[in-house]
Amino acid sequence: KKEHKEDRKKERKLNTVTMICKWIHFSALLLGALTSPTPSLPTTANTDGGPCRIYNSGRSADCVGKQLDSVPWRHFPSTLEDIDLSSNELQAVRADDFLRLPQLRILKLLYNNISHIDNDAFKNNMLLEHLDIFNNSLQEIPATALKPLLNLKKLYMSNNLYRHATLADSFSKFVKLQVLSMGGPLVMGLKKTDFQPLKNIGLQGFAIKCSSNLSYYEPGSLEVIQTKQMGFDMAIDQRPSALPHMLRDLANKTFSVIQFRNLFEFMYYMGEEDIFQGLKFITVNQLIFHRGKFNENLLRMALMNLQVTPIKSLRLQYIDFARSPTFVDSGASSSITDLVLDKLDLWYISNPDVLRFDWRFTWFNKIKELSIQHVYFNSVPCDAWVEMEGVEVLDVSNNRLQNEFIFNRRCDYKGVMPHLHTFNISTNDVTSLKDLSSLIREFQQLQVLDFSKNKLGSAENSQDCVWQKNITRVIAHHNQFVREALSCLPTTVHYLDLSNCELDELDMTYFEKTTNLKELLLSGNKIKFIPSKWKSPSLQSLALDGNSFGLISKASFQDMPQLSQLRAGNNPYHCTCELHAFVQDTMSKGKVNLTDWPLNYMCYHPEALLNTFISKFLPGQVACDIRLVIIICVVTTAAVILILMLICYIFDLPWYTKATYQIIRAKYRAHKEKAAGETGTFTYHAFISYSHSDADWVRDQLLPCLESNKNSYRLCIHERDFTPGRWIIDNIIDNIESSRKVIFVLSRHFVNSEWCNYELYFAQQRAVGKIFNDVILVVKEPIDPSSLPSKYCKLKKMLSTKTYLEWPQQVSQQSFFWAQLISVLGKPTMTREGAHSVKSRTSSVGGVSVIEPRLEDRMPEATIPMVPVAF
Repeated sequence: KKEHKEDRKKERKLNTVTMICKWIHFSALLLGALTSPTPSLPTTANTDGGPCRIYNSGRSADCVGKQLDSVPWRHFPSTLEDIDLSSNELQAVRADDFLRLPQLRILKLLYNNISHIDNDAFKNNMLLEHLDIFNNSLQEIPATALKPLLNLKKLYMSNNLYRHATLADSFSKFVKLQVLSMGGPLVMGLKKTDFQPLKNIGLQGFAIKCSSNLSYYEPGSLEVIQTKQMGFDMAIDQRPSALPHMLRDLANKTFSVIQFRNLFEFMYYMGEEDIFQGLKFITVNQLIFHRGKFNENLLRMALMNLQVTPIKSLRLQYIDFARSPTFVDSGASSSITDLVLDKLDLWYISNPDVLRFDWRFTWFNKIKELSIQHVYFNSVPCDAWVEMEGVEVLDVSNNRLQNEFIFNRRCDYKGVMPHLHTFNISTNDVTSLKDLSSLIREFQQLQVLDFSKNKLGSAENSQDCVWQKNITRVIAHHNQFVREALSCLPTTVHYLDLSNCELDELDMTYFEKTTNLKELLLSGNKIKFIPSKWKSPSLQSLALDGNSFGLISKASFQDMPQLSQLRAGNNPYHCTCELHAFVQDTMSKGKVNLTDWPLNYMCYHPEALLNTFISKFLPGQVACDIRLVIIICVVTTAAVILILMLICYIFDLPWYTKATYQIIRAKYRAHKEKAAGETGTFTYHAFISYSHSDADWVRDQLLPCLESNKNSYRLCIHERDFTPGRWIIDNIIDNIESSRKVIFVLSRHFVNSEWCNYELYFAQQRAVGKIFNDVILVVKEPIDPSSLPSKYCKLKKMLSTKTYLEWPQQVSQQSFFWAQLISVLGKPTMTREGAHSVKSRTSSVGGVSVIEPRLEDRMPEATIPMVPVAF
């Protein structure tokens, strides 16, 4: 009992210590939770059912388009650095919304309905670098809320409901600021003091949006702005005189881009004042006019000033162009002949007349890179080609050009576009390669040709093409090529893109001529097989993905010695040993890089391997090694042959084969004789088969007993009843078949007799399908069945299973033997004379002077001559 009490005390002490440890651990966790600024949350995707997707190890949150009316700050881990809350229904930003996110660097609140931001909303987000509150409902610039954000680099707060654009002095402390967009549709004008806090800040980009009805602009308002990119989103329809003041404020400054958006939003400029004259004092790389209305007068006014400015690039996009009813062509002086630009982009112009707005194309004369897209013109006048003599890159894609309009047979193209090296005519309605080549062969310096997304490739429109010899790069994807049309392509190319051209077969004659071809793209076609003799000595990169071939092997690309990049995925592959060998060889050598391996390589056949990655298709070595298969086949065949030979030796199969052959021959001869009219069955009651050594017993004992007048059985013995002149085999078979019973006189001499063996075999063949009731075995002298040769297997079986008659040596028992034999033979019913009427029957065999020899006196049947019988 004492020991038991002590054990219980020890147990209580142990439990007490355990509880104390647990309490200390819990207290430590609670203390850590209280002292931590935010609770510790998972760093992966949130698991508490919050509306936002947390990713990037807890550093990013995606809350876009969740119809949130407030910031779900309770679901945010403290590790967040990037939050996107755009396209929601947020009404305000509260002080607690981002208080627990000290690591926050990027915050996107655009496209909400935020009308208020608490002054302390960002007080704990001093690392914030990117803030976007574009397109909200703020009525005042939230200067107080932004004040702590001294690390701010990008601030987008335009398109709000501000009524002015005046920045607070606190903006002067944003020395790291790089991009600033501000303003909104209610800002009626700009004052000189609006941007004073930015005078010492060098920006990368600055954009200002004002009302569509600009009411005022104080000169000098933009003078303090220092930026590389300047954007204006304001309409000066009612106050066009404001533009010269703006340009004057930008004078003597250098910009990479200046963009005017909706310069004239509601009406065309009809004034005579040159509002673009200030451009000549600005150094800018690219000038963009985005949207707005332009007429001939305004466009000519801008281009005339650009002729004397260092501007390098001009883009007109989404412009509503119209003819000017007051425009007067005063001759050569009204043309733009000295416009020098590195690049001119005319994109999405509503009226194709913009191309010759002053009824001439002279303004293209000194343009190096000309891009005319989505203008939807369908023809090119003859004089246009002549005027574009300085163009080096011509892009007329995404229009409506057709054969007869782009190549006018009445035009003289000789010597035109002498400097053109790149021509892009993609996404038009061109159908004739011949017409296209007729135009392009005059472009002496042309190297790059892009006619993708047209209707080229038909056989009838792809004949007799003559191309410029300098063309090295052809982009022809998304056309409708047939095999015959390939011969109409340039053969000097180094790069050829024929992707998605509905090709189902390749013309090897063409590829043999493209001796300099280094990169070939044939993706997305319907090619059914890879030609086995594809020779391309210079080819380095080949794309064959997305076609219809299923077989590929090591021999497919053996005549491409320079091939290093191959993309051949997404084809209906037959997973065979040949494909496996190709993959293994390619991977082991490393000479060719399968750029889309292994995800795009899957089995299509056989059905059992459908959608199995080829990388996981690992057939056995026996199935794929042809040498091993040959060895196994040879060894197996040899083993089978040896086994068959052994079986033949054991069971004496050659003898049975020979005997069967003799039966077939005899039956064939019997059939011929039967057809000649010789018929007869059951001529004899019994056929006697015996050895020549037992002939005396047959003559002296058997015949007298069975052929006496008392019994009158008709028996057949070879010495007496065989037909002279016939083959021995035929006699044996015919007489066995003409006999009701067959009596075998068995003795040691019988076993050693070849002809007796034949007779036994023929009797067996006669009894096929029967139960040997017509076979009578008479054992003349004792025989041990186990001592019989293997070829007597049937006789062994008969001796073991069938009752036989044994000739008694005692005379007193012989009468019983004859009674048994006569009982087995049955009553001697009347027999019918056979067809062999020449047989002479006698009462004894003594009248036969010459008898056909048995085995002891004969050669094999194949060499035995017919033996005559003398009477």
